[in-house]
Amino acid sequence: MTPLKMYPTSLNEKYLDITVRTLTDGGIIIYPTDTLYAIGCDALNGHAVERICRIKGINPLKTNLSIICTDISQAAEYARIDNKAFKYLKQYLPGPYTFLLPTASALPKVFKGRKVVGVRIPDNAIATALAERLGNPLLSTSIQYDIDEPEEAVSPESIALRYADDIDLMIDGGDGSIVPSTVVDLTDSSQPVIVRESSAPFNI
Repeated sequence: MTPLKMYPTSLNEKYLDITVRTLTDGGIIIYPTDTLYAIGCDALNGHAVERICRIKGINPLKTNLSIICTDISQAAEYARIDNKAFKYLKQYLPGPYTFLLPTASALPKVFKGRKVVGVRIPDNAIATALAERLGNPLLSTSIQYDIDEPEEAVSPESIALRYADDIDLMIDGGDGSIVPSTVVDLTDSSQPVIVRESSAPFNI
């Protein structure tokens, strides 16, 4: 697995095409976001989603799964967004936030047992370009790392080495971050709940 070096400020069209083909073929990738690097796949490919769940040791029946979208319009195809939720998404996205929303029926069966999906629209041109070119969201989950060795999450070389046997392609977008997204539960948009507050503030 050879990382493809590309930065959000200078998108490489060839590398984007290669990455989207990998996703379309059911592949697993690692790519930069505006928080930690993420493991991703085509969110509509059930086998690829299940593969990521195995890599991360996630039980999709017990853990909320998140999707990366190119914009709110795309997100609205896969999550139910009422007027109040829309106002929050419009205010805070793109940015380092994950909004928990009711799941729509367009997601594959691995999501069917879950009533909630996390929606992200990162402030990272690589991540949103992938969702745009793919034509639908990416299933996304942050990479794992040893909290005592945070450089494992920051260094693309360390990330590529750690996941070499598990993924098909990595986009090296430069040094990453160890700061996660702020998570807000909007399943009842009239009463937002901050599930995890990170460096990005959310005002209720």
